[in-house]
Amino acid sequence: MTPELVVQLARRSFEATLLLAAPLLLFSLVVGLLISVFQAVTSINEATLAFAPKILAVMIAMIIFFPWMMSYMSDFTREIYSLIATMRR
Repeated sequence: MTPELVVQLARRSFEATLLLAAPLLLFSLVVGLLISVFQAVTSINEATLAFAPKILAVMIAMIIFFPWMMSYMSDFTREIYSLIATMRR
């Protein structure tokens, strides 16, 4: 296993992690921002008002993006498994 291969695998793993987490984090960010603006406008400072909608948004994002996430992870896993033969040399 060459150092270049290790660096490439680490880079691809980080890219996959970021790409798979991005939709969930984006949904949570948008909902959190909307709730924060709503709280600032109405002067309601309730912690659960910010927490519960974010959880719901992440669940909805997970339902929407799950097929794509599974497809991407399956392709990535197949790619890693195909590299196992070259790693042994």
